[in-house]
Amino acid sequence: MAQHLRIHPTDPQNRLLKIAAEVMHKGGLVIYPSDTTYAIACHMGDKAALEKIIALRNLDKNHQFSLACRDLSDLATYAKVENADYRLLKRNTPGPFTFILQASREVPKRLVHPKKKLIGLRVPDHPIVQGLLEIFGEPMVTATLRLEEADENLGDIEEIVETLGNHRDIDVILDGGPCGIETSTIVDLSDGDPVVMRQGLGVLS
Repeated sequence: MAQHLRIHPTDPQNRLLKIAAEVMHKGGLVIYPSDTTYAIACHMGDKAALEKIIALRNLDKNHQFSLACRDLSDLATYAKVENADYRLLKRNTPGPFTFILQASREVPKRLVHPKKKLIGLRVPDHPIVQGLLEIFGEPMVTATLRLEEADENLGDIEEIVETLGNHRDIDVILDGGPCGIETSTIVDLSDGDPVVMRQGLGVLS
């Protein structure tokens, strides 16, 4: 059974964030609220944890994985960022965007798109996930919390707890109250000019 931790949405308690961070460091899965939807996360270096997310979401072998990062310095570590891209990233982070970039060697190969060598990067604008990333100390693999049979993303925390609270692979649910159901905007920066691959909550500036 998952630990159901009710956490303050704007001033999250460090002791609860530490519980979630420690769980991920030990290979567990954590559900958390973001600036878009509820999402699920794990340690980027843990193959078994990643496979649990793949099974839960029923993701295919070509799925574009994403990392949730604290700030632009993390982006520069895990992706190859050109000067023009950096200016765009600075204007739009933190925020509801996933940026597709050429992955650096710091990204585990299992997370990189097998043909294009790309990685998705997010800098969420939400106190809970920012606090979690600060305590965790590194980016984490993140995926929208959407089950295969669902018509939309899970945003109702009571539904999340009811549906996944007893799931064998979920270790912690950070309950920050209601969350949205609209996804991030995906922007491809891997080949020159930015291309919006999916219009979501974010509007590029």
